[in-house]
Amino acid sequence: MKKATIIFSLLLFTSAFSQVAIGKNSVSNASVSLEFGSGNKGIILPWVTSAASVTGAVDGTLVYDIADKKVKYRKSGSWTDLSVDTSGIVDTAIQASQTELSGAKVVIGAGGASDTTPGILVLKDTDKAMILPKVASPHLNIINPAAGMMVYDTVNHQLAVFNGTVWSFWKP
Repeated sequence: MKKATIIFSLLLFTSAFSQVAIGKNSVSNASVSLEFGSGNKGIILPWVTSAASVTGAVDGTLVYDIADKKVKYRKSGSWTDLSVDTSGIVDTAIQASQTELSGAKVVIGAGGASDTTPGILVLKDTDKAMILPKVASPHLNIINPAAGMMVYDTVNHQLAVFNGTVWSFWKP
C-alpha cells in the first residue's frame, strides 16, 4: 500500500510540474527533470533477472542484471556493461517475497499520461536531464551500498556504479 501511495503521489506531482527534486526543496535550474539532494546516498537501479530477458527496452535504459551481477545500459540496441568487474553479489531474498506491479510506472515530463515508453521511471522531456546523487568519494563514504547503486563522484568527477562487491568508475 505504501508503494502504491508513493507511486500515485509521484504521478500526481510529476503531471503538474514536470520537474522533481528528491531530498531537496527544488531543482537547480530549468534544464533539470529529476534531481537528488546531497548526502551519502545513491540511486538503486531496477534489478532484472537478466538484461537479455527485458522486452521492449529502449536505448538509455539502465538496469542491474542479477545473472551477470553487473550494471548495464542499453546503447544502440544492445546492452553495454558498466561494471567491468564480474565479482558482484546481490541478496535477492529482500525482493523474493514481493510481487511486481507490472503496470507501475512514473513519467516525468510533458505528455506523461499518454506515454507508452516501457520502464519504471521514464524521463520524457527532450530538453531536460536527470542529475544523479552527488557523493564525494562514494567508495569511501557510502557505508553499505546496494547492488546496482549509481552516483556521481564529486571528487574525481566521474560516474560510479556498484555491482554488489566493487565500485566501477567511468569518466567521459
